[in-house]
Amino acid sequence: MKLLKWGGIILLIIMLTSFACVKMISTDLPKGTTGQEAEALAQDMLTALNKPAWDQLRYLRWSFFGGKHHYHWDKLNNIAIIEWKDNKVVMNLDQVNGRAYANGVEQQGEDKQKLIDKAWGFWCNDSFWFCAPFKIMDKGVSRSIVEKEGKKGLLVSYESGGVTPGDSYLWWLDDNNIPSSWQMWTKVLPVKGIENTWEEWVSLGNGAKISTAHGGGLPMKVKLSNVAGGMNLQDIGLSDAKAFDL
Repeated sequence: MKLLKWGGIILLIIMLTSFACVKMISTDLPKGTTGQEAEALAQDMLTALNKPAWDQLRYLRWSFFGGKHHYHWDKLNNIAIIEWKDNKVVMNLDQVNGRAYANGVEQQGEDKQKLIDKAWGFWCNDSFWFCAPFKIMDKGVSRSIVEKEGKKGLLVSYESGGVTPGDSYLWWLDDNNIPSSWQMWTKVLPVKGIENTWEEWVSLGNGAKISTAHGGGLPMKVKLSNVAGGMNLQDIGLSDAKAFDL
């Protein structure tokens, strides 16, 4: 009984210490100022990343989570091929349904739904890391200016809809208006205001810019690999004309 008692006390101390550390490291979500200046900064950022070129791209490809999650995306029809381990899901992203395979065998019923749900969870996280800068004008998103130590950042809040409703991201831009880092206030992260970098930018075939590495406040650098985009299936390494068929 004494061991159980002391074990409970030690666990409580650890929990309280962890909570205190999180509170000390966290920062409050700043209050931004909406208006023309914020909208202008948002447009400057999108111009620097060549948003018109991004909009024109039909097909995209990338790998995430240490190369364990693989994506091919028909952006025009919003259909994605999501692969991990021996699993593959071809998903209509607007309807969150499609076809699911395990070890090359098409799944049905509950097994199919489990794979679709898992793939959707991967997509919501991994696609946001891939193209978050291009989502700052989405429906249900507000933009405001935050000033800190003489610098101006763009606070983007996903108030409704979007990929991460209720979350906010404070973008810090370099002298060319390309994102150099962001701070995050999200439900899934206990530390609020944690900052990590957006770096190792690459230009896709038509000039749209994508960041392929994120470091800083994260436990390890997050890398995107196998990044490609274009107007034809061959541009993303596919040859089967029916690859996105549902």
